[in-house]
Amino acid sequence: MAFFRSVSHSDPFPVIDGHGILLRWPQQSDYAAWSLLREQSRDFLVPWEPTWPLDDLTRGAFRRRLKRYADDQRNDLAYSFFIFRKEDEALVGGLTIANVRRGVAQAGSLGYWMGQPFARRGYMSAAVKAIAPFAFGALGLHRLEAACIPTNRASSRLLEKCGFKYEGHARQYLCINGQWQDHLLYARLRDDPAP
Repeated sequence: MAFFRSVSHSDPFPVIDGHGILLRWPQQSDYAAWSLLREQSRDFLVPWEPTWPLDDLTRGAFRRRLKRYADDQRNDLAYSFFIFRKEDEALVGGLTIANVRRGVAQAGSLGYWMGQPFARRGYMSAAVKAIAPFAFGALGLHRLEAACIPTNRASSRLLEKCGFKYEGHARQYLCINGQWQDHLLYARLRDDPAP
């Protein structure tokens, strides 16, 4: 059993190729596209995310976000990607493997967001399917977990379509949009068959 990741922070961060999408490490040059997409999608995203800070879409907040992403990756805590449509390299969303736990757990938590103009077009399914080999291979994880609010049926369907199995219900699991919310818990194991 591997107890350490096989990706080194000195390695160039990979671009992950998926069906119609590319996943890559966020860069400062992504700021304009990111802030525009997040602003256009605010009403769509707010019900499913932690409360947005007042300065969330500023260039300074984006710089701090990139620094946190780099620190988390260097410390093997989280791995963040932006999702780009392959045909025109448009930013469509983001995906993170967070809360990486080593030792006997070898697990991480999957989180994601999709810009409203790109929702329900298969981009997130492609991204989740593409990130699994990276999580189980390069990162050496045994278990990839995800959680969603019970009323977010689109997210539940996405996870099930991508090979995640329902494991239970967690009461007041995460503070979303300023309220502690119950969540449905899902997981996919390294040995589970690919969808």
